[in-house]
Amino acid sequence: MTMADNIKFSKHKEIRGVGYLHYENYDAIEVPFTDAIPGDYVGIMGVPISFLDKYCPEQFEIIGISLELADMTVIKRELGKLNGGPRLYTRRNGELVRQYERILIRARRSK
Repeated sequence: MTMADNIKFSKHKEIRGVGYLHYENYDAIEVPFTDAIPGDYVGIMGVPISFLDKYCPEQFEIIGISLELADMTVIKRELGKLNGGPRLYTRRNGELVRQYERILIRARRSK
């Protein structure tokens, strides 16, 4: 499904009518469920580790894992401390929310 279709019709309340959250400390979107990966998004997406069971190398490129790529200087500046090690953070209702470990992927485009 496209990103617009997921926002409109998703069975997940975290996405339906709300959209995808953007990380505060990495340039990517949070995709909380593997069945909610938008088919038309060209940027980097943070997906659950369970994505690896469904991984297709022809369709997606793995960029890395959030433990390696999260920019914690942004979070430390705001929180004044590191809360549980390097993680990706989103913002909900004005508060920083630490996310679970994520695999960062990007869709491959056919030539």
